Amino acid sequence: MNPKYEDIVKIRNSYNNIIRKTPLYYSETFSKMSGSKIYIKAEFTQKTGSFKLRGAYAKIRSLTPDEKKHGVIAASAGNHAQGVAYASKLEKIPCTIVMPLTASPAKVAATRGYGAKVILDGINYDESWAKAQQISKKTGAKIIHAFDDPQIIAANGAIGLEILEDLPDVDEIYVPIGGGGLAAGVLVAVKSKKPNIKVIGVESKAFPAMKNSVKADRLQAVKGARTIADGIAVKMPGKNTFRIINELIDDIVTVDDTQIVKTMFLLMERAKTVVEPAGAVALAYLIHAKPAPNKKVVPIMGGGNVDMYLLGQIVSKGLAAMSRLVKIFILLKDKPGALKEVVDEIASLSVNIVEVTHDRLSSEIDAGTAGVTLSLETEGREHAQKLIAHLKSKNIQFKLLT
Repeated sequence: MNPKYEDIVKIRNSYNNIIRKTPLYYSETFSKMSGSKIYIKAEFTQKTGSFKLRGAYAKIRSLTPDEKKHGVIAASAGNHAQGVAYASKLEKIPCTIVMPLTASPAKVAATRGYGAKVILDGINYDESWAKAQQISKKTGAKIIHAFDDPQIIAANGAIGLEILEDLPDVDEIYVPIGGGGLAAGVLVAVKSKKPNIKVIGVESKAFPAMKNSVKADRLQAVKGARTIADGIAVKMPGKNTFRIINELIDDIVTVDDTQIVKTMFLLMERAKTVVEPAGAVALAYLIHAKPAPNKKVVPIMGGGNVDMYLLGQIVSKGLAAMSRLVKIFILLKDKPGALKEVVDEIASLSVNIVEVTHDRLSSEIDAGTAGVTLSLETEGREHAQKLIAHLKSKNIQFKLLT
């Protein structure tokens, strides 16, 4: 049974200050980049770092005393895991979480930190979900689904209510889609009151399960490819979420990992904000496609739980994608001053040398020569192109690595 607007209001009124009303703030930077008037819905500031706590808390509070006695179990790549673990801790009930073997170590540690028993099983969410079902049958633990549950959907709908309260004249809302629980809840809340507001779902191009399902008018599974957006890497949407989204959604679009990386980098540099890959997809689409010129647009950023090691890669790849980090390989004569000549030419353009790797002994380097790899910091694409043109004009033979 689909949740109704009244269900969303009822659940929101029962939060008891456990769930925060997250900020909605205007971003001049991203407005200029997208051509829209961007108001960011900062769900990454929610307790546990994700909107997932909303549904987990609502569902677990609704359990009967007997159900709570047997504990709860869930499958999750990370954010739902932390939400369920934290909500279980508040209700003082046993909690088991099945997470994929590929889950972020930071998310695994955080889930355990909330007191949950963590079982690593499966290479993706779907396999972990199958394992959780097996354990539930053996132990009697109540399954807390990550997205395909009416109460979960209704709890997520409160985000839509908050957006309408803070920005009544919003034109379009862009929401990440994995299994569809967030999008379905927001759709019910928004379309019930203001059906003219467009709600657009954003999926990873590697996992377009909901997009394919809506196009086919029936549930579709995808094989899926590698993506950094693990939080929305779902092979098949839920039955309940599909039914709602298929009826109410205005459109579903996709973004690739390169666009996600660039957006995460921009969020860190320009907005001083850390958002996980799945949380950045809505803004990534707005920056890349510029679909709503001059309109008031809200991208929902669902989570901020990101592995610190991944952040290091995001910075490097983000710099490279914007041509602010250029790596070149030069084969020089192995003689005094050869490297200095090249360095002087680079310095003449105010290009900063970040790292130098000098190789004289590798078997791939001929005797009498030296291979030098230079990592260079530029101001951007135009500056990088100017550097490359200058090196060519000086007959410096080099290979562009990034």
